[in-house]
Formats: sequence, structure tokens, C-alpha cells
Amino acid sequence: MKIKGTDKRNGREFLLEQVIESGGASPWDGRAFSPDYAVTLVNALRDAEEAGTKLEEALEQIADLRPGFSLDRDSVLGPLRVHLDRLEQNLVQQG
Repeated sequence: MKIKGTDKRNGREFLLEQVIESGGASPWDGRAFSPDYAVTLVNALRDAEEAGTKLEEALEQIADLRPGFSLDRDSVLGPLRVHLDRLEQNLVQQG
């Protein structure tokens, strides 16, 4: 899964893999997104992409099996939305 982010300093989009490759820095200005926790951030970004891919693949496999049930979207997406909402707080675009 390719996860996109938005730089809170300039509003530009990026792929998480770009931040992972740069060691936790913005691909646009090279400034660290979390200077005191760069290694932790990079590890968490990598984990998020890997987990997202695994979830996507598992859901695809379940759907391909055409089981006699459906999944409650909110039970899957609800907890994710809470954390995504936290990340969007204080999203300030400059310019």
C-alpha cells in the first residue's frame, strides 16, 4: 500500500516511502518531520505501509472467497480514522 502524507509546513504531498528513504526528513526541504524521534518515526512509517499492505491483501482474499457475511466498515476503519484525525490536527498550509 502506498500511503501519502501532507507536509504541514508547506502543504505539499509526499509518499511515506520518500520520508523513509530520507531518514525522516521532508522530501521537499530536507527538514526532519520529528527531529527528536526520527528513527522511531521511520520505523512507524515503514510498519504502517507494511501493515496496510497486509490488511489490503487479507481483505482482498476474504472478498475473493465470497463468504456468507460482510464486515462492518466502522469496526475496520473507525480506529484508523481516530489516528488519522489526530495527524490532521494543526494542518497549516503556508503560501
